[in-house]
Amino acid sequence: MRRPVPLILLSLLLVLQLQLWFGRGSVPDVWRLRQQYQDQLQTNARSQSDIERLRAELRDLRDGLEMVEERARAEIGMVKPNEIFVQLAKPAK
Repeated sequence: MRRPVPLILLSLLLVLQLQLWFGRGSVPDVWRLRQQYQDQLQTNARSQSDIERLRAELRDLRDGLEMVEERARAEIGMVKPNEIFVQLAKPAK
């Protein structure tokens, strides 16, 4: 009669290998999670720079009307009395 120990060990090794490559926490799963983590770090960095830009703009709006005037001129073409508005278009490439 053959000894069952090698068969049991071989079966256990097969189960562990299947878990490593296809189960929860498998190698491909870890690679996917690492990529998601890197993507999230990049998204967070972009969001942080947007937040800082908006905070600076908010400070400018609170501190003075120059920012309001600049945005009104740029966005809606506001002009002062006795001033002529000239808009230059960039040539298309």
